Amino acid sequence: MKKNRSLRKKRTAPKAILRLPDLDQAKAALLLAYGLRRLEVVELTFDHLQQRDEHWAIVNLFGKAGHVRTIPLPASVKQIVDDRLTTAGISNGKLFRRVSKAGRVWGPGVTDKVIWHIVKEFAKKVGIEKLAPHDLRRSCARLCHTAGGELEQIQFLLGHVSVQTTERYLGCKQRIRAAVNDRIGIEPNA
Repeated sequence: MKKNRSLRKKRTAPKAILRLPDLDQAKAALLLAYGLRRLEVVELTFDHLQQRDEHWAIVNLFGKAGHVRTIPLPASVKQIVDDRLTTAGISNGKLFRRVSKAGRVWGPGVTDKVIWHIVKEFAKKVGIEKLAPHDLRRSCARLCHTAGGELEQIQFLLGHVSVQTTERYLGCKQRIRAAVNDRIGIEPNA
């Protein structure tokens, strides 16, 4: 019972992100909407944000095992990031940096541990006992799939080499009883 309640609360996480303070909101949104890993968020720079095919994207992002990918940015999340960076006075270099209590930016950037703590604080605020940054990555995959995203496109978004990894994120199982090829238009008339 406790596990089901925790899962239900994890599903409310996307709306709860909007209640996070400024830059924390932008970091959490990047983890959820783009399926980024903690280290990928830490390494983001202004140079990564570019327009491609009249759409904003994170380009040339080096992920796990040095794989390079391009990630489309939903306009709504791009706006959250832009607003927060403008408020913090950050306009070049790394996207996310430490901000002092006086509101001044300092240091070259944040660490993956900072991202971990932001997600933990967020989870506590919305009443989720166990939520890790990677849970937001899996949630991104499931939300994209629920919205009608194709498996292959979700695989590209997450930077998975193997489609089986993406399937594990989605919890995909083959349905024999209601197979996808049962009604594809080549059945003989009955």
